[in-house]
Amino acid sequence: MNQDNYFEEALKIRNLLEEFVVKDHGLRLPTILGVREHVFTGSVSSLAWFMSNQEGSFVTLGQRVLARPLKVRMHYGHPDVFDRVFHITRGGISKASQIINISEDIYAGFNSTLRQGNITHHEYVQVGKGRDVGLNQIAMFEGKVAAGNGEQVLSRDVYRLGQLFDFFRMLSFYVTSVGFYVCTMMTVLTVYAFLYGKAYLALSGIGAQLESRAQITSNAALQSALETQFLFQIGIFTAIPMIMGFILEQGPLKAVVNFVTMQLQLASIFFTFSLGTRTHYFGRTLLHGGAKYRATGRGFVVEHIKFAEIYRLFARSHFVKGLEIVILLLIYMVYGYEDSTVGYILMSFSSWFLAISWLYAPFIFNPSGFEWQKTVEDFGDWTNWLLYKGGVGVKGEESWETWWDEEQSHMQTLRGKFLETLLSLRFLFFQYGVVYRLHAADSSTSLRVYGVSWVVLIAIVLLFKIFTFSQKTSVNFQMFLRLFQGTVFVLLLAALALLIVLTALSFGDIFASLLALIPTGWAILSIAITWKPVVKRLWLWKSIRTIARFYDAAMGMVVFFPIAILSWFPFVSTFQNRLLFNQAFSRGLEISQILSGKPADA
Repeated sequence: MNQDNYFEEALKIRNLLEEFVVKDHGLRLPTILGVREHVFTGSVSSLAWFMSNQEGSFVTLGQRVLARPLKVRMHYGHPDVFDRVFHITRGGISKASQIINISEDIYAGFNSTLRQGNITHHEYVQVGKGRDVGLNQIAMFEGKVAAGNGEQVLSRDVYRLGQLFDFFRMLSFYVTSVGFYVCTMMTVLTVYAFLYGKAYLALSGIGAQLESRAQITSNAALQSALETQFLFQIGIFTAIPMIMGFILEQGPLKAVVNFVTMQLQLASIFFTFSLGTRTHYFGRTLLHGGAKYRATGRGFVVEHIKFAEIYRLFARSHFVKGLEIVILLLIYMVYGYEDSTVGYILMSFSSWFLAISWLYAPFIFNPSGFEWQKTVEDFGDWTNWLLYKGGVGVKGEESWETWWDEEQSHMQTLRGKFLETLLSLRFLFFQYGVVYRLHAADSSTSLRVYGVSWVVLIAIVLLFKIFTFSQKTSVNFQMFLRLFQGTVFVLLLAALALLIVLTALSFGDIFASLLALIPTGWAILSIAITWKPVVKRLWLWKSIRTIARFYDAAMGMVVFFPIAILSWFPFVSTFQNRLLFNQAFSRGLEISQILSGKPADA
């Protein structure tokens, strides 16, 4: 067992090994001796502090309760001591599959428990352990663990444990392993169900009718119930284990001070962002399988991460979902039935907080994320990556096309493709709901209005193909193409002006139509990617790739624009450095040397 520079702890090893023959741990002798961990990387930055506190509550208080009285502690990391003879004579310490058993640590605990072993926890020995200190590292680590839990749900080991445990021990095992990730996913799905339900009530007019009847009868029960959930959506209850760990380890006063300090350093944004990471990778593994090991490096990463790298890592897991929630909230704000601004704020505050956390947490916690020079360099690097052609030997870090192809590699099974298609159909809801609320629809409920919206969508796609068509041919053809594109653009503006003057179409309708048709285009794009072989046979794959590049470019610009605005103000970067490296500043550490990679005595 690696003691990680704690010589005093190494002197206790003899006492610890004696636990293998002590008979006061239950019916059977211990087969795995668990000890507590000391996460020593918490002082590197605020992110590292959040991670160390989160891990600290689990590796001390959490594992202590899992071992006794719940008796469901497994193996979670390197500090544990194994009875080697017991394990190598019962199938080995762990499993061999690099996909199903990606969380190889916990399968050692499954293996020991299934073979009548006994896993204990001991507080008098602690082992030092370094955790990830950069947001990208933390996200990759949590993604690996979440995907590993998705594979555990599908594994025979968890099935057998569920069959063999008694009812109460089975519930304890569930809530402390895969149940945590199921609960996390259900939390996010509940937010989606709530927002789609509110958007449906707003667009269908049912919500306005319910509100008017409630006002007539002076019945405010529904409104009060919906506004009360604001208190619970803050998510403070998820921090209870960490607070209890603070109280036990440091005392009540220090616990309160630490918790308030963490909130001032935007810990809620970090934990909300982690919620999205766990949900995405856990859900994707349940749908498609194929979990992958993600090397995080565990190094002291306090350097600036480029925008392109952040975009590659979080585009599908956070940015797409964050923008979907923003569109739902905008629709509810425009077409909703709230009679006061306060009511809308109470109803949607936590959802806005969730969306903003998912969109901008990587940049808030990115060193020098709002420094103007680095922002300009990041934008140039991102555009070069976006426009660079892929090919043989080109990596995803160099070309958008290669990265885009890699992002689709998890879609392998027919079942997963059908479920992915079914989930993508939710984006069609926006178009169906919004087109009937346009002034040009004139309160009509005919299907003809919906059909016309699809004609408009097809026309937009054709115009997009016309304006993006660029073939390397003769100079005369290029001149004719530019003339044709210019003529189409002028005619398009004239047609829009005539429609606004001669019909009920308004400028608001144009923006609302874009709000409705953009999700429809994403739905078609997602379904086409899911059924890639079919689309290739139809000779449409090149067009789908062009549209996908446009969507990624537009999404990147939406995310990047506020960062560029904030980068104009020098005090934002100064405030961010204070926020990230507060403890380092208090010790007189030169942050500029850390960011530049220079040694302290340089």
